[in-house]
Amino acid sequence: MEKYNLTVVTEFILMGITENPELQTPLFGLFLIIYLISVIGNLGIIILTNVDAKLQTPMYFFLKHLAFIDFVYSTTVGPKMLVNFIVDQNTISYYLCAIQLAFFLLFIGSELFILSAMSYDRYVAICKPLLYTVIMSHKVCWILVIVTYLYCTFMSLVVTINIFSLSFCGSNVINHFFCDCIPLISLLCSNTHEVELTVMIFAAFDLISSLLVVLMSYLLILISILRMNSAEGRRKAFSTCGSHLTVVTVFYGTLIFMYVQPESSHSIDTDKISSIFYTLIIPLLNPLIYSLRNKDVKDALQRIWQKIRNTFS
Repeated sequence: MEKYNLTVVTEFILMGITENPELQTPLFGLFLIIYLISVIGNLGIIILTNVDAKLQTPMYFFLKHLAFIDFVYSTTVGPKMLVNFIVDQNTISYYLCAIQLAFFLLFIGSELFILSAMSYDRYVAICKPLLYTVIMSHKVCWILVIVTYLYCTFMSLVVTINIFSLSFCGSNVINHFFCDCIPLISLLCSNTHEVELTVMIFAAFDLISSLLVVLMSYLLILISILRMNSAEGRRKAFSTCGSHLTVVTVFYGTLIFMYVQPESSHSIDTDKISSIFYTLIIPLLNPLIYSLRNKDVKDALQRIWQKIRNTFS
């Protein structure tokens, strides 16, 4: 039987995005700006949807949770990634690595299902407008959100416990900028078939089930729009789901690119770029898309700004 030189791993070394010293400073500045704008944008959406009376609807209830999710999982990854650019060796303790993985899985999974809930909300708003307040009641919205968080907490704990209950080999170097499943599994000494299968089943279920809800919702929305006689009605319907459709396309497109590409074309560098996109770029884009493309949000911003000016004038 093959024997491994086992050592007790108490910390991991995160390799970061690049080892090129000439890129460290400019990349630190770039990602710091991206992270700060993302934090300000998502906190702004959360505050705006809480204080503006006209944004107390199911659509903005889900948007508030989407902003909260983006804020948390970008903060789970972003600050530790930034440290990579300013220290010679970026370490993370064994338990903090497990916590980072658990939080990342919890909130990246939650984003999938919140986006699908928002798709369903748009379907009801456009296809069943007379029943909208009944179907998308406050209670139903909370049930959808709570079920999402409970399931994703379960999924996150199962995957994290399965990985960290196994033994790590002598190497504690993670060739990534945060504790993600695939780089951690590559460091395990034990048979990884079971944990790899667990990760694959959860990833496939989460992606496929949430994507099916999105596709079915938008298919029914498209059919409903094509049946409309009024050009103005069609324009309003497209406008209603334009921001959300943009966000969905960017997020699912990134995940599909990362997980559905052939194994032969996979590389550490492409995985890192994809991870940067959905951990930092998408949390930055979401509030910008909803601010720039959404009339309700822009009007709410103007109302808040006017109140602030009146207060201090």
